[in-house]
Amino acid sequence: MIKKVIILCGGTGSRMFPVTKAVNKQLLPVYDKPMFYYPLSLMMLCGVKEFVFIINKNQEINFKNALGNTKDLGIKVDFIIQEKPKGLPEAFIITEELIKSKSIAMILGDNFFFGNMLTPIIKNSFKIKRGCNIYLYPSNNTSAYGVVEFDKKNKVKRIVEKPKKSKSNLIITGLYLFDEKVSDYAKKLKPSKRKELEIVDLINIYKRKNMLNIIKLGRGSAWMDVGNFSDLHSVSNFIENIEHRQSYKIGCIEEIALNNGWINKRKIKNRIKFNKNANYSNYLKSLIR
Repeated sequence: MIKKVIILCGGTGSRMFPVTKAVNKQLLPVYDKPMFYYPLSLMMLCGVKEFVFIINKNQEINFKNALGNTKDLGIKVDFIIQEKPKGLPEAFIITEELIKSKSIAMILGDNFFFGNMLTPIIKNSFKIKRGCNIYLYPSNNTSAYGVVEFDKKNKVKRIVEKPKKSKSNLIITGLYLFDEKVSDYAKKLKPSKRKELEIVDLINIYKRKNMLNIIKLGRGSAWMDVGNFSDLHSVSNFIENIEHRQSYKIGCIEEIALNNGWINKRKIKNRIKFNKNANYSNYLKSLIR
């Protein structure tokens, strides 16, 4: 069972310049919460309590300010500074000491997952002891992502990074699970033409060893990559509509920690003080009435 998750919050965020010249993209607001709250909350829903945040230099204080006292959330967070983005697999190299030869999951800090059945599907997939899990989602924009193509027997034929054309519409989302060999494999990768280590190359190592597991996230779930301002506004509007219609919050890390039995009502009161008189605090107050 996965005990620790890497949340990747580095990168240049160049598609959101000039805003992200000063701050990590994952700290930008998506409706009423920082962007990274959403992947963090999904992993908490799956029972994970230990996290490694990979962030840009000079941003640690900003993430700590956004999170507050993690003891009030019942979780443990480590921060690792990424001096320069060199591709997703680099995460498993610079966190090798923290991984300590154990299976690890990684989720991108700008990815938004939603759906009632997502948590049990992902939580069950986290029980794997060997191999690699990738999570696929249908998309009309296959040229922007890694795409998985299947043969007539529904077995993985090939995995292509940002193809101009593809017979498959199943793209790889920003959630990955790897076994304890991942750091060793990542160190053997060579940079691509983009001068980066490619996640597809890492996944293909497991494919060649027949250790690749496919989890399809289809109808009843939503996945969005918040890569630009248009996506940010779309996801914000989606969250606002759901919250207003159903009167509960999406990505409320305090509520998840409370429901998981990790914290008590006193910790919720601490979080109310932390968030002061924001509308978010009003929701926290409703949890302990």
